[in-house]
Amino acid sequence: MMSVPSKILVVFFLLLLVSATKTVFAQGDDKEGSVSAIITPHSSDGIFSSTASYTFEVKNGSDTREVGKVSYLVTTEAGKKVKADSVKVNIGRKSSESYNFEIPIDKPGFYKINFMVNVSDYDDTTRKAFGIKPEQIRSQYAKPTDFDAFWQNTRKELDNVPPEFKMTELVDSNKNGHRVFLVEMKSLGGFTIRGYLTEPIVKNKNRKFVVLLGLPGYQVALGPMMGSDPDIAMFTLNIRGSGNSKDVINVRRDSYILLNLEDKNKYILRGAIMDCIRAVDFIYSRPELRHENIIVAGGSLGGYLTVALSSLDKRINFCSAANPILSDVRNMEHEVDWPINDIHKYVNTRPGLTMDKVYNNLDYFDAKNFATNLTCPTLVGLGLVDNIAPPDHVYVLYNNITKVPKHIIIFRDLAHEIGKKYNIYEGRWMRDQFAMF
Repeated sequence: MMSVPSKILVVFFLLLLVSATKTVFAQGDDKEGSVSAIITPHSSDGIFSSTASYTFEVKNGSDTREVGKVSYLVTTEAGKKVKADSVKVNIGRKSSESYNFEIPIDKPGFYKINFMVNVSDYDDTTRKAFGIKPEQIRSQYAKPTDFDAFWQNTRKELDNVPPEFKMTELVDSNKNGHRVFLVEMKSLGGFTIRGYLTEPIVKNKNRKFVVLLGLPGYQVALGPMMGSDPDIAMFTLNIRGSGNSKDVINVRRDSYILLNLEDKNKYILRGAIMDCIRAVDFIYSRPELRHENIIVAGGSLGGYLTVALSSLDKRINFCSAANPILSDVRNMEHEVDWPINDIHKYVNTRPGLTMDKVYNNLDYFDAKNFATNLTCPTLVGLGLVDNIAPPDHVYVLYNNITKVPKHIIIFRDLAHEIGKKYNIYEGRWMRDQFAMF
C-alpha cells in the first residue's frame, strides 16, 4: 500500500518555502503555421559522465522558409560563461530539422544551459540544466571543530527543560477513521510549541503505530494530516514562530530566518531544531507509538530540519528530505537570491556585524555539516533547475552522507519541488525498512 507517501508526503513537499513553480520552457506547440523548438536531453535525469548531449529540433509549420541559427550558452550556477556554440539553419516550409550538440565539460558540477533559436519569424530561449559527475562534488569549507560539542551542549540545555506534554483530543476534527489530537509541549528556552497527532481508530487497543513525523516548510502552518494506512500515525509539528506555535515569535515572513543571526547561541534555527528533537521526545512518551519505526519527512526548510534532526537524534529510523535548503551556505553567494540578499541587508543594518561573522555562525547550521553524522537510511530529492536549493548545494550534502544507505532522485525539469516518483520510492523503502508487509 502506497497511501501514505502518495497522499501525505505530497502535501509536505508542496508546502515549501515558496509556491512551487516550474521553469517556463520555450518548447513550443505544434499549431499550424507556427515555428517551435524541442530540446531532448540524452539523459533521463540530466546527469552526464563527461559530455552533455542534446538534440535541438526546430519545427517549421509555416508556409515560408526560416533562415537563421540555433545556439547554446553554458554557464555555471553563478552565471559565469563556460561554453557557447551556434549552427546556421535553413529550414524549409512545413518541415523540421534536428541538430545534435555534444558539450564536453571537465569540471564536476551543475551547469545552466540556454538553447536559443533565432530565425526569420521566431526567436526564443529554452532554459535547462545538467550535471557532470555530481558524485565528485565537495565543499572546500570544513565544519567547525567544535560543531558536535556545540550541538551536544544545546541538547543538554533542552534536556533541562521539562517537556510538560499535553494532548487534547479535537473531537470535531475526528474523521475518516482517525482521532486527532492537539499536542503541546515546552521546548528550548521554555517556548511552547504545538503540533497535531492523528491515529487510526482500531479495535485492538494494544496496536502500535509506525510514526511519520512531518516537518514544515518555511513559515508553513501544518495542520492535522491523515492517511488511509491503519499501521501509521502522523505527527505534524509547527516549530517556534510557525503555524500555531507563534505565541512569542510572530514576525514577518522575511524576517524569520534572520532572527538573532549574529549570535549562534540565540539564532532562531537553534531553537527550531531543538523543537524537532522535543517532538521525538513526545513520540517516545506515547506507548501506542512504535519508537523503533520513526520516519521524518519534509521539503525545503522541512527537508533541512529533517537532515538536522536525523543527524542529532539517533532515534530517527528513516530520513526523507526533499529540496533541503541551507547547504554549503558559504558558496551561495551569486547563486541564489534568497536568503543571501536578505542576509546582506540585515548585516548592513547592524553596526559591527560582517558577512564573515554571519558565515562563522551559519557554519553551525549548515545542512552539509549535519549530513556527515547521519546514521539512518536517507532519501534526498532535488529539482535540477531549483534556484532556492541549487543541485550542487544539495549534492554537497548528499555526498557528505557516508555511513548509511542513501538514494537521491533528480527531477530534470523541476525547480523547488519533487515529483510523484519520489513519493513512490519513499513509500517502498519505508515499508521495506520497517517490515510493513
